[in-house]
Amino acid sequence: MKRTIVGVAVAVGLAQLTAAPAHAAPKLDPVNALKAELGQGKAVNFRSTAKVTYGRGLSATSDVEGTIGFGPRGAAASDVAHTLRYSEDMLRQMRKQRPEETEALREGPIQAISTRGVSYVSGPLVDEALLSSGADWVRYRRADLPPSNLLLDVLDPATLKTLLSHRTSVRDGAVKGSVKPAKLAAVSSAFASRFGTRFGRRGTVSYTLRLGPTGLVERVSAKAVLPYADATVGVESDTRFTAWGREATVNLPLEGDVVDREQVADAVPARIPGIWY
Repeated sequence: MKRTIVGVAVAVGLAQLTAAPAHAAPKLDPVNALKAELGQGKAVNFRSTAKVTYGRGLSATSDVEGTIGFGPRGAAASDVAHTLRYSEDMLRQMRKQRPEETEALREGPIQAISTRGVSYVSGPLVDEALLSSGADWVRYRRADLPPSNLLLDVLDPATLKTLLSHRTSVRDGAVKGSVKPAKLAAVSSAFASRFGTRFGRRGTVSYTLRLGPTGLVERVSAKAVLPYADATVGVESDTRFTAWGREATVNLPLEGDVVDREQVADAVPARIPGIWY
């Protein structure tokens, strides 16, 4: 796994989700509903949890919430707070390997404003560096935009289309399905960048999408068992979306309020910690 660790076209009117006795039932097209929301100045709020279990009592859990701003192709920027927690066994291990970083993560959330390729970070993790440099944010380059869901990027039309095509049931607005990680990695750059591309036939990702009245995804829950070294790793992630269609722009920090990570390399981690980056 690279981090610290679905393909047929969806027909218009994917499923008849409601029934009316006297006239034709309305039909939904989640992909087109999503595409209608994409564009500069549009955004959605989200709140997500994720857990990665390595076995032998080792696991990491995180909570992320904030706003995702869109561009024409999907998520383009985000403003989030990220809290990371470790199991007791993992905490003991982390304290031995990276004691200062571990304690800083336990003090409070990481605040991050991100666009594609760059993240600006503040919070206890980098406070010492910010104080000494007189800046408000540490800039990390070559950092992925954190996803709304650790496993499934349903804000990406191609990924959403693939998930819908691998559905196993549709009922009362809930779309359930499963997909092989290799298939998912082929269409989702976010998944591939975090979990790799070499799966073969191994692993399974199962999911539930809950659709709103217009077809937009209001919640996505996913579980996966993925190959990891000579064993497997379990991943769970659950995300709720609210305020679809809100007008908002994620503003990046001013240049004068930023210090590059390279300038304070001795006082901050080399990479943004956590399972979302």
